[in-house]
Formats: sequence, C-alpha cells, structure tokens
Amino acid sequence: MHTDNNNSIDNILEENRVFPPSNEFSSKSRLNKVDQLIALKNQAKNDPITFWKTFANSEIDWIEPFQTVLDSKNAPFYEWFKEGKLNITYNCLDRHIKNGRGDKIALIWEGEPGDSRSFTYKELLIEVCKASNALKSLGVEKGDLVCIYMPMIPEAMIAMLACARIGAPHSVVFGGFSSESLKDRLVDGKAKFVITADGGFRKDKIIDLKNAVDSALDSGANEIVEKVLVVQRTRKEISMKNGRDFWWHEILKKQDHTCDPEVMKSEDRLFILYTSGSTGKPKGVVHTTGGYNLWAHLTFKWIFDIKEDDVYWCTADVGWITGHSYIVYGPLSNGSTTLMYEGVPRPSNLGAFWEVIQKYKVSIFYTAPTAIRAFMKSGREIPDLYDLTSLRLLGTVGEPINPEAWIWYKDVIGQGKCPIVDTWWQTETGGVMISPLPGVVSTKPGSATFPLPGIEIDIVNKKGYSVNSNEGGYLIVKNPWPGMMRTIHGNPDRYLKSYWNYIPCEDQNYVYFSGDGARIDDDGYVWIMGRVDDVINVSGHRLGTMEIESALVSHKSVAEAAVVGKKDNLKGESIVAFVSLEKTYNSSSELIEALKQHVIDEIGIIAKPEKIIISEALPKTRSGKIMRRILRSLASGEEISGDISTLEDSSVLEKLRKEA
Repeated sequence: MHTDNNNSIDNILEENRVFPPSNEFSSKSRLNKVDQLIALKNQAKNDPITFWKTFANSEIDWIEPFQTVLDSKNAPFYEWFKEGKLNITYNCLDRHIKNGRGDKIALIWEGEPGDSRSFTYKELLIEVCKASNALKSLGVEKGDLVCIYMPMIPEAMIAMLACARIGAPHSVVFGGFSSESLKDRLVDGKAKFVITADGGFRKDKIIDLKNAVDSALDSGANEIVEKVLVVQRTRKEISMKNGRDFWWHEILKKQDHTCDPEVMKSEDRLFILYTSGSTGKPKGVVHTTGGYNLWAHLTFKWIFDIKEDDVYWCTADVGWITGHSYIVYGPLSNGSTTLMYEGVPRPSNLGAFWEVIQKYKVSIFYTAPTAIRAFMKSGREIPDLYDLTSLRLLGTVGEPINPEAWIWYKDVIGQGKCPIVDTWWQTETGGVMISPLPGVVSTKPGSATFPLPGIEIDIVNKKGYSVNSNEGGYLIVKNPWPGMMRTIHGNPDRYLKSYWNYIPCEDQNYVYFSGDGARIDDDGYVWIMGRVDDVINVSGHRLGTMEIESALVSHKSVAEAAVVGKKDNLKGESIVAFVSLEKTYNSSSELIEALKQHVIDEIGIIAKPEKIIISEALPKTRSGKIMRRILRSLASGEEISGDISTLEDSSVLEKLRKEA
C-alpha cells in the first residue's frame, strides 16, 4: 500500500532499541506483571461482555443499572449499556466529594500572563452548578446543542461540565478556528447557544473570540443562535448585543450553588466534536454518555498509572478530543488533579512548559511530538534551567513520534527515569486505543506498542486480508468498544461509508477503518505510518485537504487548487498548495501572501500553507482528476515515480518542476 511517509516509516522500522520498565517504576505501578496484562486481554477477547460489564459496574456510578452490555442489532450503530442511566458530572465531581475528596485540588490553572487559579472538587462543583443554572436561566434545555468557543481558561472546563450536568450536548470549537469555520459548525450542529470570551492570550497576543462569534452570526448563523454568554478574560472592548449577549460573571453571581444532575440515558448524546475529513465538510463526531465515560476513565487510569497524589498535565486544548478525554473527563472521573495552561512556549518564554512543571511539581506530562521537536530545536540548555525531578511519567499524543525525539524526551525531560507512553487514538475512538502500559510493557522508540485490553486490531490490505509482519497496510479495529463514536451528526450514511464499509470483512459484518496506515513488527509492536486518505496531520491537528482547497478556490484570483502534505521534521507534515490563477491575475509574492492570509481567515492559522506554488496548470488525468501523487513528489523534492501514462499533458510536469 502507498503512504506519503514511506521514507520516514522505513527509518522508524530500523529502530530496534527496547526499553523495559525500570524496577523502581514497576514496583509502584498499578499494573506491573505481564501475567496480569495477558489475563486482562484474554478475558476481553474470550468473554467481552463480562469484561466490559465488570468494569462498567466497578468504575462508574449509575443512577439506574444497565441490563444489556452491548446491543449489536443495528450494527454498526452499536449501543452500550443502553438501559443504564447516569450523569457524567456526578462521576467527575459529586462522587469524589461523597468519598472524602472534596478538599482535594481538582483543577490547577495557569494563565499566559502569569495569573493562576485552583479549584477543589467542592469549589469546582459549585462553579459548575452556578453555570448550569445560568444556562437554564437563558433557556437552555436538555438536548439543546451548546457551542463552546473559548480560550484555555477554567470557564471552558466549567462550561463543558455545566452542559453535561443539565443534559445539553456541547460542541467545543477550537479557539484558533476562524469565524467562517465556527459558522459552519454552528450551522451544521444547529447550535442554539454559544459560550465564548471577549478574547484569550496566546503567544503574547490577544485572540479576538467574541468578534469572531459576531462575524459568524452576521454571516449566516444568526437565525440559529439565540443567546451568547461571554466570559470576561482580556477586558478588551467588545460589542454586546442587547437581549442576545450576556456577561458570564453577571449571570453567574445571581445563581444558586446547587443543581441536581440531569438523569441521562447511557446512549444520550454527550458531545459533538468536529474533525476534518477527506471531503470538504468537517464531520460532527457524536459521542454518548455511558460508554464514553467508561472508556475515558479506564484508559486514563491504565495508561497514566494514576496515583492519588499525582499532578497531571496534558498540554492540549479542550477544543480537541485530547482535551475532552484527558484534561476534563478522564482525569476528573478518576478524582485526579488536572492542570490547564492558557499559553504555549513562545519567543518571550521558551521555558514556559518547564516553568509550569517546576512551579506545580507536575508528575505526569502529556504533550505532542511537534512540541517535543520544537524543544529539541531550542536545545537542552533551556529545560536544564528548571527542576523537572517531579516528573515520573511522560506521554505523547497526536501523531507518530520519531525515535530521535523520543530519546531526547526520555533523556532530557524525563532525565532517563520516566517511561514514555506513546498513544494512538482518534476523535472517533473517544480514548486511547494503542499504548504501552508503563509498569509492564517494554517500549520501542517510535512505536505505540500494543492495543489496550478489549481492543482487537489488525493490519489488512484493501480487500480485508491480513498482511505479513513488517508489511504496511490499513489499520482496522475488529470489535466495538464502549468509547467509540456513535454516528456523524446528521449524516449516518457518511458514518457507514467512511468507517465501516471501506474495508470488506469475511468473518464478521463490520470492521472499523481508522484511515491510518500501520505495520506490525516481528515482536507484535504496532508502528503507525500516517494517514492513507487526504488528511494532513499538522502538529497533531488533522486537516482535510479539501477544506484548504475550498478555502483557496473561494478567493477571487484562484481557478484551481490542490493541497498536499510534505514531511516536516518539526510539525510532522506541512501544507503545500498548488494553485492556478484566473486569467486576469498574475503571480506575485504579494498575491501568495494574500492567499495564505485568506486561508487563515477562512479556516484558521493552523491551516496556513507553508508554501504556495502558482502554476499555469495542474497535472491531470485525461478524465480530469488532479494527480496528487505527482504533486506530493514535487512538494517533497522527490523523483516522480510510477505510471504517468494517464497524464493528459506531460508538459505541465516540466513547468511545475521549475516552479516548485
């Protein structure tokens, strides 16, 4: 099978160093014997119903018990624990207070300018109840979709939990997305309410959020959105529309401190989270309450070997699934202390992350390979200035990590003593699917190691047949699991086509197609190879090529556009766009910069092309299909290989070679 990253994958597969867990770490870890892990995996494989039933009953508090563990009658629209009733915020807050953890710190928050706040479990519950009552006072009812477009401040977490408390599914939109992207998500989800802020701090700048909301409403979402709740963060002057816009602090101070959790069915929607696909329109991934709660809880507990006194920090944004599962719901369901940071390392403070670790004595640190590669580039002299001895476990998320970065992370940040959990999962899976369990699994730099208990994977060709060891193929999941997505909002046909009908399977009706390529080595270790569809992974953020192409073509100067990913040692992949212009426009550096800015305006800064190549024409087949394989080779500076006999005009290649 073809992937865009074959060279890097071949390099990864030459990696054969093995790092067993240290005796010191294993002796204190929750799971530390191979026999324990094998027993768990065997139970899950041989009797999955009992396996999931046991954990659902032991790890989650139910208001009403379930009878059916898994209902497959309408597969692949699976239902988990369907008669059960619960509320995820009870599992994240109330039960810990009842169990004597009320005065334990639930959330530590550090703002980019240096301000900080913390909340005990009792204090966080009070804030969530006040916010829940505030939402009700604005007319939010059970089942209403609430869009959250926020900076990384405590109110973002409180807003998510308040929605879940009253049974209103949330749709969190990353604050880096443009007003146009926000509008698309508001319209697709039919969100009646928006929670935002006047702005947020990022890289020493103020990000205008309320203005983006206003633009989104003015450009087409105003007929859907009824009310906007605004948190005061930057105190920058903004416009507030009378009767529609309300200040968070003014409404919350009037609210009662208690709010009973809404009784939710296990299969009631908890949230919609939009993720990029290979077509232009983002997919609204739907997650439901019971199964997601269990999977986020279990995976957090297993993978991070969580202890009562840990201070855990995931550097993701709550606008991504990583923030949902491993900043909010997973840590809080386990009664842990979770840390949020508003900022990122930046020229004015390259040691920002290490400063936070030192200040709060962080013990578990979970970040992206892109960040690690950026740290490497800055040199070890910066982290060496800080006391990182509190760290006991490191994690990576978002994309495959190259062995060099893995070793640097282990030696410099972990000071040689911290295991690394390299995790593979997706928005659609709800939680981690492949990862070492740090007290028992020996790690190989660059490999996510093995599937977790209860997860059965395979690497297959496009006909559904298993491939040989060390042979690339499509990564599939062979069985349903509780945290899995339930559908694509408003588009069940796309759910079927994208995930369940792509790979045929002879011995069962459905297998889940991840969209990723992978290999399994002779020792059974899984090596993720990257996307096999038209999705680019930039710094761990998945972006559909069609989204970016559509943004470019919407500019008046652009006739056609084709977007490809190029291997990037820092970001994983960078975006390269090939553009042909309308006849009345000529190429110029000013136009290229204008097109880059146009993509930022349409989608957000994360989608900005690294390079735009303007050409008279793009390479097409005789049937008119753009040959992206050729463009990938050109973008990477590689020789064009393979059959080009279907190319309509071979002279286009010579011109492109000069322009690229």
